[in-house]
Amino acid sequence: MLLETRLKLTAACVLLIAPFLPHIQAQTIDTSVAAGTARVIVKLKSTSPLLREQALSVTAHATTRAQALGQRLGLTMRAGAAVADRSQVVFADGITSAELARRLSQQGDVEYAVPDQRRRLFADPNDPLYADGVPGNGPAVGQWYLRAPTDTVRSSIDIEPAWALTTGSPAVVVAVLDTGLRFEHPDLLAVAAGGNLLPGYDMISDVATANDGDGRDADASDPGDWVTQVEISDVMSPLYQCADSPEDSSWHGTQVSGLIAALTDNGIGMASVARNVRVLPVRVLGKCGGYDSDIIAGMRWAAGLPVPDVPANPNRAQVINMSLGGEGTCTAAYVDAVSEINAAGTVIVAAAGNSAGHAVGVPASCVGVIAVAALRHVGTKVGFSDLGPDVAISAPGGNCVNTTANSPCLYPILTTADSGATVAVGPIYTDSFHPSLGTSFSTPLVAGTVALMLSAQPTLTPAQILRALQAAARPFPIMVDNGVETPVPQCMAPQYDSTGNPVDQLECQCTTDTCGAGMLDAGAAVAAAKLGFATSPVVEYYWPARDHYFITANPVEIAALDAAPPGGWTRTGQTFGAFAQSSAGSSAVCRFYIPPVYGDSHYFSASPAECAAVRIKYPMFTFEAPNAFYVDLPDANSGACPAGDVPVYRLWDGRADTNHRYTTSLTIRNLMLAKRYVPEGYGPNLVSMCSPQ
Repeated sequence: MLLETRLKLTAACVLLIAPFLPHIQAQTIDTSVAAGTARVIVKLKSTSPLLREQALSVTAHATTRAQALGQRLGLTMRAGAAVADRSQVVFADGITSAELARRLSQQGDVEYAVPDQRRRLFADPNDPLYADGVPGNGPAVGQWYLRAPTDTVRSSIDIEPAWALTTGSPAVVVAVLDTGLRFEHPDLLAVAAGGNLLPGYDMISDVATANDGDGRDADASDPGDWVTQVEISDVMSPLYQCADSPEDSSWHGTQVSGLIAALTDNGIGMASVARNVRVLPVRVLGKCGGYDSDIIAGMRWAAGLPVPDVPANPNRAQVINMSLGGEGTCTAAYVDAVSEINAAGTVIVAAAGNSAGHAVGVPASCVGVIAVAALRHVGTKVGFSDLGPDVAISAPGGNCVNTTANSPCLYPILTTADSGATVAVGPIYTDSFHPSLGTSFSTPLVAGTVALMLSAQPTLTPAQILRALQAAARPFPIMVDNGVETPVPQCMAPQYDSTGNPVDQLECQCTTDTCGAGMLDAGAAVAAAKLGFATSPVVEYYWPARDHYFITANPVEIAALDAAPPGGWTRTGQTFGAFAQSSAGSSAVCRFYIPPVYGDSHYFSASPAECAAVRIKYPMFTFEAPNAFYVDLPDANSGACPAGDVPVYRLWDGRADTNHRYTTSLTIRNLMLAKRYVPEGYGPNLVSMCSPQ
């Protein structure tokens, strides 16, 4: 049986038409393997002798490396698809994926080896469906999730204020890593036909999973991902036991893409979050989902990074949407990919998962990924959504309220789809009787908002995007009951029973520890992005005769100290970043001058409460500025800084001539502690403030 991790499909979708793009010849490595075959992603160290240059093709290199590794282990190993220059998939029979990964990891020239696991999809313009839904099928509330929040519908993302600032730029590309999509849907369409869809790529290397007759190729259209009873029950089938029961085609990528960039204000169909940005379909899911190796290769290609044997991506994505995942912790292969992709400037947004309140899955749990949980219309966590400290923000995921058979779903996420159960038949929109529900659909609402933010301010980094999203989020409501006099419990961290199995948490009241910073507010987030996040250096000086340190972000003061320093001030060479002006989520740093009788020094704090307390307790100090510069605050309990920020440590000399040193260097911090300086700050590491990068 294939070693796999998968999440339950929650999106109710339908089918499409014949492939829109011409068929492209696939690569030559046949990676379809029978059930029971181990498959592992292995990355070699840069010093490995197996990387010596040879006059071989990429495919030949992969084969040679697989055979050489197999000989070391006494196994017959076969080469699979490439993931990056030094990483590829390998196969072996008669051994589990976990055991093969363990044995490969013990090789001195292997950087990491991890099982190649299967992941699953999670499951006011003049557009008529924006207000009223599909005629006869609803929902009556139309695209409720986009509009302004009300007392009844609290989790709506309030998109129209964002549209007043930007409706998106064609220069911004959102890659949708999914099942591919249907290019003929009238609210989507290829760029050449007046739509927003770029050609994309099919990154699925496994022929049985791909369902289009070959492996990787340039055709990103969705052929359907239905699974038959024969395929999952035949022990000779490569899809043996990959699903619990037969499944219809989901058209999942088409649904996700419609929420991001469906044509809007065109008099037909639906509205999208970012109507003028481009969508780059990267097909990584097929029958029974897709493998990590193809998903990671798709992530890399989308971000403009090289993938062996795959043509370079001419349309690098600034945003990657991943409405997919599986259980488990972030593997070394994903850590590697996410780090490189973030460094390239691409934002990754991923679904938290739909396993009913369990821990966030992979890849959403990886550091550097914006994990999105799902909300009911009233702002509570919807029952299917996963939760926990890895969640960055929450957005509407759809909920039905009605639970009786054949009743309409009252609050689904209306989007583009197709009506076929297997192959494509024709374009439709999901509705109250064919609803789209899941963190799969919360995620593109966030990804689309990120695309608008980058349209308004193209220079934003992934860390700045996250900061603005979280700072602009609306607080979660406090619910007494769910409208039918049923108490709504508070969400808790993921729970486990006595045997270690996860415990379901259904509808619950969100907290910032379980559902992220708050509810997505698209209008506020785009407004924050438009203001910008330029940082300036805070420069440190030292006067040896006094053994005093001083910092400043004031350009005039810096120039004066550098040109003709009073006394003995000289630069130490240490700096850290800060905002010169207030930015979303930032905190002003107050500045005090301590008179000579108390130390002839300066004191800085990023805590509004501490600034106020010092003014009251030490009236003899001169309050020079309420906002010498701006930084982020650490978590008051853990001392953790926002993603992308660097901790700043404050250390007091403990002497009568009071002086403080502020540093981001752990080496300097430890040196000052050895000199008996006293650390001051939050959490176990006593972090004073957080420097934005």
